[in-house]
Amino acid sequence: MNRLIKTQKDYNLALTRIDGLMDAKQGTPEADELELLATLVEMYEEEHYPMDMPDPIEAIRFRMDQLGLNQQDLVPFIGSRSKVSEILNRKRPLTLAMMRSLHRGLGISADILLGATGAAFPDKSPDIAWERFPLNEMMKRGWIKKIDDIKNHAEELLQDFMRKAVGPKPVSDTLFRKSAGPRANSKTDDYALHAWCLKLISLARENQLPARYTPGTITDQFLREIAKLSYFDDGPLLAKEYLAKQGIHLIVLPHLSKTYLDGAALLLEDGSPVIGLTLRHDRMDNFWFSLLHELSHVMKHLTKDSTEIFIDDFDLRGHETEVADNKETEADDLAQKALIPENAWENDPVRQKATVSNLIALSEKLKIHPAIIAGRIRFENKNYKLLSKYVGNREVRKHFKEGF
Repeated sequence: MNRLIKTQKDYNLALTRIDGLMDAKQGTPEADELELLATLVEMYEEEHYPMDMPDPIEAIRFRMDQLGLNQQDLVPFIGSRSKVSEILNRKRPLTLAMMRSLHRGLGISADILLGATGAAFPDKSPDIAWERFPLNEMMKRGWIKKIDDIKNHAEELLQDFMRKAVGPKPVSDTLFRKSAGPRANSKTDDYALHAWCLKLISLARENQLPARYTPGTITDQFLREIAKLSYFDDGPLLAKEYLAKQGIHLIVLPHLSKTYLDGAALLLEDGSPVIGLTLRHDRMDNFWFSLLHELSHVMKHLTKDSTEIFIDDFDLRGHETEVADNKETEADDLAQKALIPENAWENDPVRQKATVSNLIALSEKLKIHPAIIAGRIRFENKNYKLLSKYVGNREVRKHFKEGF
């Protein structure tokens, strides 16, 4: 037989022939045939009879027997006598830290400990304090697996979570790629903010849009067209659909505790823009301004290969603690003008007399949601008790029920 073994019958014939050639002398045609058949049989067995990976616990016990170790000897690698006992009795799973320690100290291969052929430990990132992530909140939201002893398993849970967002690249190169920026609240928990950003990116990567984004698509007129969608009852959903057809992700992702976040804008590696909104203020005026502001960042400040992430807490806008920033100011101006053109705003009666009738009249004239006008009046007058019935309270989340 001098051809590939493809069937069980061929395999059995080859084994029979090998038995008959076992005494062949080196350098003879029979010895060459034996070598060929052995190779063909090995190829067939690798495909049809793959060997299972050794069990990690059995591998540890085998190594203990080889080295004459007892359970006490494993304490430096696993942490305590009780943990050693729980691990060896399969009552507690191995953590990445334990696996690394057993690999270094006892020479057990990484792929056996990880349970996958050819597997290797993920790059260790000493600059990341894994336990500082909001693990319980992430677990409750289903972002990471629900397990006991979550802090001791934080690294492996978060490595998997991060791979969905950044792929195989080293986490430390992507996680802290930019400080929070001038529109981020000083009380922000950076780990919670990064967790939210990574989840936003992973959701965008999972969502296939019907078209690819073409740079330059977003213009002043484009922003104005988006603003006019506010006139319709289902305007937020129409905006999401319209943007998707232009290759732009609009994702509503509720904020995590201590993030004080309204919106964010970034580009994926393929250049697709991602707009993330939290709806922490469930108001129409906040939704439309946030959306137009983040789109303005995409238009003006995010270029091809940009790794910048714009993070926005609009409670800081116009506040005495706000850090002056040209990009944020420009995005504010573009959003404001797209929502209400300056020539329509300058001389309109609603500026001098903020009555409901004037508000509705301008809304109908511009064909935009009255909340947009009410929101601007409240902002310019720094009086957030004005027109509170007209800002669209609790009118946005009902369109985006996921996550709430």
